[in-house]
Amino acid sequence: MKHGKKYLEAAKQVDRTTQYEPNDAIALVKKTATAKFDETIEVHIRTGCDGRHAEQQIRGAVVLPHGTGRTIRVLVFAKGDKVAEAEGAGADFVGGDELIPKIQNEGWLDFDVVVATPDMMGVVGRLGKVLGPKGLMPNPKAGTVTMDVAKAVADIKAGKIEYRLDKTNIIHVPVGKASFSEEQLTDNFNTLMEAIVKAKPSVLKGQYLRSITLTSTMGPGVKVSTAKY
Repeated sequence: MKHGKKYLEAAKQVDRTTQYEPNDAIALVKKTATAKFDETIEVHIRTGCDGRHAEQQIRGAVVLPHGTGRTIRVLVFAKGDKVAEAEGAGADFVGGDELIPKIQNEGWLDFDVVVATPDMMGVVGRLGKVLGPKGLMPNPKAGTVTMDVAKAVADIKAGKIEYRLDKTNIIHVPVGKASFSEEQLTDNFNTLMEAIVKAKPSVLKGQYLRSITLTSTMGPGVKVSTAKY
């Protein structure tokens, strides 16, 4: 992959052989985020888990103290009183059966997170082939299948993010924007890492966190020391 001049200049500031302390890594990622837009700062965590085994799967959610810097659009599947509850909490879209053809046939996907009450999961299940591959299927572990839709929507809007293993057993999550202060990014990063450490599967033998890399959308990756985790 060919990189532009800006990337190559930024990459010169990063020592690829060094595992930086979190604070130093965050400062470096901010410094090397030189794009004309507000870049997203992401963490990529390579684990020693084998996601093919259910007991080694990692999936959960955590509310970042300073949010992600993104406006998250929330779709809620609900009926009865829960419709007004979801709308009152700030959900962008609320509905039921009538949304199935819109999503299935018209390819409508103008939302980032889907929340559903348990009694609506039969309806949402029909969208499994569309929502599943995009990681949008509501899940009790992530707190997106719940009767307390008001809290779920409020948490998501406040900066709740979901983390899960991908097919290569890596977790990819945003922890803010390049415009955030170092303190805000550090708070978010530490909150995320606490949750990931707690989520360690009890059956796992060997090293849990193999590598942690911080990067901005267009910038080089910066390795973070795993020693304290």
